[in-house]
Amino acid sequence: MEEEVFQQRTDLSALNQQMQNIRNEIGKVIVGQYKMLDLLMIGLLCDGHILIEGVPGVAKTLTAKLMAKIIDVDFSRIQFTPDLMPSDVVGTSVFNPKEGDFYFKPGPVFSNIILIDEINRAPAKTQAALFEVMEERQVTVDGVTHEMRFPFIIMATQNPVEQEGTYRLPEAQLDRFIFKIDVQYPNLHEEIGILNNQHGNTQLELLGQVNKIVSVKEIHEYRALIQSIVVEPRLIEFIARIVIETRNNPALYLGASPRASLAILRASKASAAIKGRDFVTPEDIVEMASPVLRHRIILTPEKEMEGVTADDLIENMLKSIEVPR
Repeated sequence: MEEEVFQQRTDLSALNQQMQNIRNEIGKVIVGQYKMLDLLMIGLLCDGHILIEGVPGVAKTLTAKLMAKIIDVDFSRIQFTPDLMPSDVVGTSVFNPKEGDFYFKPGPVFSNIILIDEINRAPAKTQAALFEVMEERQVTVDGVTHEMRFPFIIMATQNPVEQEGTYRLPEAQLDRFIFKIDVQYPNLHEEIGILNNQHGNTQLELLGQVNKIVSVKEIHEYRALIQSIVVEPRLIEFIARIVIETRNNPALYLGASPRASLAILRASKASAAIKGRDFVTPEDIVEMASPVLRHRIILTPEKEMEGVTADDLIENMLKSIEVPR
């Protein structure tokens, strides 16, 4: 009887195999950073935009490029700079002298996977150009709406805000990213692996060995599978309690929005799926809480002066909430 209760209801073997293939392909170039790779795959399955933060040189841009390379879709890259204009991102109307009329020339955001490098180097007016397209998958220029093709995912890298020449992203824009991934320096073993990996091959040669292995059709199928992952009512309440706690915590100036609740739910389901389970556990939710919440909450000035980080606060909050069993 017990075996029947825990019998797998959804066949996730194809998804798991393809996720392992993705790890193997990226592993040809990137050494370590397993947590970042898992979060990137979860973001892909959840149709979520991803923010990757880290100091220069920790393979943020390279990893995002590799994710785009293994998916058989269009890819574009936008380098954000202080003089970048909104029209440089979304496109603009151009006059055609032969026709005597204007026509819309799409910008680089009209692609499937868009890598925005150093997103926090552009000013607020350029960031505002991304609001509509990130949330609604469409761009409105001169009163005409232009739809994006499926899939549409923005992978943005940024340097820590303490770095020279960076701007803090608007809260409304940060809320549109499903995750903020903090990329750390590699450890000694990984650093040696990086040196050995590129001792005999150039980075260009390593990139040439990476193959396209995921199709648009497969992404459609995998996202449908994620929808079927089981989440018990007590776990949905657990997610709600976590997000509500961010709004009531005296150490926080700004708590998380309902969009954060939905992000934790979707990410937990995808996390369970890539681990081969068709049901969510409390551990999945706890694991996804920090990447989903860390960029959505703002600490009070007093806590920031004490050196408390968003991750520290989230960890303490999770300890104070009873985990359902």
